[in-house]
Amino acid sequence: MIDALSAAKAYAAVQKTAGVDPGLGAGEVGGSGFGDILKAAMSDAISSSKHAENQMAAQVAGKAELVDVVTAISAAEASLETVMAVRDQVISAYQEIMRMPI
Repeated sequence: MIDALSAAKAYAAVQKTAGVDPGLGAGEVGGSGFGDILKAAMSDAISSSKHAENQMAAQVAGKAELVDVVTAISAAEASLETVMAVRDQVISAYQEIMRMPI
């Protein structure tokens, strides 16, 4: 399960990947929006999953070290947990908005 510190670290990593400038105001992104940040996070998760799959195939063929495979799988798992945490927060925010009186 992801705790608050892990979620904050994951959020900071996504901001670095998406090129968010910390000098901008809150919520402002240098030339990109929330959708672009989500696309970058998803592409990062997909690429780390593919890398892990390639490492597993290379291990089966005897061309990769077990440590590299475990590291790649761990990175893919962290990326997936980040995407799931963001998804859960978006769903929670949507549900909270839907509960608001008009």
